[in-house]
Amino acid sequence: MTTLDNVTTHPTQHPLSTHTQSPRGPPLPAHRLPDLPGHLAIPEQSRGGPAALDLFNTAPAEAVQPVLLACLHSRPWSRRLTAHRPYPDLDALLAAADEAAYDLTPVELAEALAGESLPELPEDAYLAAHTALSAAQAAYEARFGHVFVICVDDLTPDEVLDRVLAAIRSRLANDPEEERIVAAEELRRLARGRLIRALRGTTP
Repeated sequence: MTTLDNVTTHPTQHPLSTHTQSPRGPPLPAHRLPDLPGHLAIPEQSRGGPAALDLFNTAPAEAVQPVLLACLHSRPWSRRLTAHRPYPDLDALLAAADEAAYDLTPVELAEALAGESLPELPEDAYLAAHTALSAAQAAYEARFGHVFVICVDDLTPDEVLDRVLAAIRSRLANDPEEERIVAAEELRRLARGRLIRALRGTTP
């Protein structure tokens, strides 16, 4: 743990960085993000409020960048957000995060995609669900050369499997350039949601 003024970081994985093994099926591939601190330590009474953003704005770069890398595995993205501090409010930070994600080069996008994995399934998912998802993901990786990414922040656990399977099958029809654009947009949405949760000190 690093303590700098009133800012600390926790050497734990980001809340989205692990998969829980289902008792009814084999585990999906482990998340590929490095073991990075997941969020700033923010007092309970100030989580998600102005004090949380103040901590983000004033924390040393070496404390902030690991937090950002746990939101999106892109060093250019994390450096840009760190360098442009301070942000007047959360909306300004999220707008900067979106803009930096849109500006990723193809090489930088590939780096970010390499740090991702499939959403985890509900704990009671059956073996057939794991098998279907693994087969769809294998077909997707064979076509596009990277893991399938999708933001499911707006879904309940019971909705995740059907949405992911439908999206993989639909997006397999894309050509590589079309899919690069779709994957970049999903990464942007994932990064935005993770950044909000990191500042609030919460899990999905």
